[in-house]
Amino acid sequence: MDNTQIAKEVIKAIGGLENVSSVAHCATRLRVMVKDEAKIDKDTVENIEKVQGAFFNSGQYQIIFGTGTVNKIYDEVVALGMPTASKDEQKAEAAKQGNAFQRAVRTFGDVFVPIIPAIVATGLFMGLRGLLGALGIVLPEDLKVYSEILTDTAFIALPALVVWSTFRVFGGNPVIGIVLGMMLISGSLPNAWAVASGGDVTPKIFFGFIPVVGLQGSVLPAFIIGIIGAKLEKALHKVVPDALDLLVTPFMTLFVMSILGLFAIGPVFHVVENYILIGTEALLNLPFGLAGLIIGGLHQVIVVSGVHHIFNLLESQLVANTGADPFNAIMTAAMTAQGAATVAVGVKTKNVKLKALAFPAALSAFLGITEPAIFGVNLRFRKPFFLSLAAGAFGGMVASLLGLAGTGFGITIIPGTLLYLNGQLFQYLIMVAISFAAGFTLTYLFGYEDEEGAAPAKKPEAPVASPAEEASAPATKEETLVSPLAGETVALTSVNDPVFASEAMGKGIAVKPSGNTVVSPVDGVVQIAFETGHAYGLKSDNGAEVLIHIGIDTVSMDGKGFTQKVKADQRVKKGDVLGTFDSAAIAAAGLDDTTMVIVTNTADYAEVTPLASGTVVEGADLISVK
Repeated sequence: MDNTQIAKEVIKAIGGLENVSSVAHCATRLRVMVKDEAKIDKDTVENIEKVQGAFFNSGQYQIIFGTGTVNKIYDEVVALGMPTASKDEQKAEAAKQGNAFQRAVRTFGDVFVPIIPAIVATGLFMGLRGLLGALGIVLPEDLKVYSEILTDTAFIALPALVVWSTFRVFGGNPVIGIVLGMMLISGSLPNAWAVASGGDVTPKIFFGFIPVVGLQGSVLPAFIIGIIGAKLEKALHKVVPDALDLLVTPFMTLFVMSILGLFAIGPVFHVVENYILIGTEALLNLPFGLAGLIIGGLHQVIVVSGVHHIFNLLESQLVANTGADPFNAIMTAAMTAQGAATVAVGVKTKNVKLKALAFPAALSAFLGITEPAIFGVNLRFRKPFFLSLAAGAFGGMVASLLGLAGTGFGITIIPGTLLYLNGQLFQYLIMVAISFAAGFTLTYLFGYEDEEGAAPAKKPEAPVASPAEEASAPATKEETLVSPLAGETVALTSVNDPVFASEAMGKGIAVKPSGNTVVSPVDGVVQIAFETGHAYGLKSDNGAEVLIHIGIDTVSMDGKGFTQKVKADQRVKKGDVLGTFDSAAIAAAGLDDTTMVIVTNTADYAEVTPLASGTVVEGADLISVK
């Protein structure tokens, strides 16, 4: 089937041109903004030749074609009349998707996701301290103080982190945000936790009638202050003359917001936050494990709806105020059941394409990202998804009955084990095993049959290559790819992108960069050099096809912060500079600079093996292909 026919089938399967608002593409996938999701025949889309998978993300229907192919399909669908849009236009349109509640919760996610790594690290420190306590190890006084620094700092400074991130999301100056946030926890104010403990510390009375305490550990007041502060700053930029803007705008923003924050918004929303915390704890303390049953059964439905980031607010409140997060264990049960259902489909199906999709998607779920399992497998066949909800409800009930609670949040299942080292590890593993067994057994016995729509796909006829193409196409040979940049290695299956994490594009590894230069990992030819500078496709002289994708969703930056040094069809040697990038610009855009290095023709090899772990330097051995 030629690309024109594939483009026609894609358009037909997504509901026709009249159902499309716009189309764009990145390094690997066609990104389509559709008017009505219900009009998409998703099963047909995924069985179209050259389609490697499809899913919804950020308001877009993303159809995976892979490097090179996606450019050709994009050209064809545009030629057939599909309307185009810039990446910024699509991003703005995606942000409008859903109702007001969904958009508000999505904003919660945008604010809290950058903070989660610090909370995860703090939670791990808490778990390790709990493990030492469970082993009866008493720390010397100096080490005890040091452990408190490790475990308490992030939660003491949580309001500052929230205001900083909120300013960033709403277009304010993040530095002004973090200074404003630090004012909320100033050492000149009574410590909120000391006041709450009922000791000698009492609120400080301002102006004779306003009781004020620091907002240590508070989230909601900091979030509201951040929104209003960012909007005030942007409004001041519009009215203050340019010559005075640098002096007047920061001064007025901090002055006005410190007054509102300390004497109005802080006290009022601190009370609201306390009531939310009381309500949350009441729900979690329902008898007979009912909280786990309800939340475990609904959690993955909430993920599908896209409003699951609401849990970030509740979890951060719980950990900051109680040092424990029962939600984490319940969500772990729900996600384990989801991954187990996907494993059951992969074991039972005879469809090679589905089997190849199911197992990587399940691994991604067990590392904490369930979207590939949900959208790629379970929801596609319906029964596995609904049975996994039942299994998740049962597992969640077990988690509640066992009283499990993580020392932090943001990681689950396999990496989440580290949050239960404080004497809960055995119970945690029991809960995970029960959730897996329930999800796998229900799906294997009742949830999936190949005859119900997963018959093996027809193998497309291989195109006939010309003698010249055959002569120029190198046979794949064993070789070692070197690292195109310096940084910390990350397992590809754990990156925060369902396409890369599911290994649908091929096997490889990711690197969290410490530098700003990307070099060639092979001797070969540049096949694709995206004008946005965020991705490069190369083919080595030994036949390896390599995709280097700088950051996640960085195509939306339209080249800002990226400099391209090569062009398509250019020969390169190992170590030749392909381009540079600005990690600070990527972070300022609210994106992740983790860089994927993927062998896109993985199927041509018996083994594709990452060689590096931990810190890697530019030019060090990274991946072996055999």
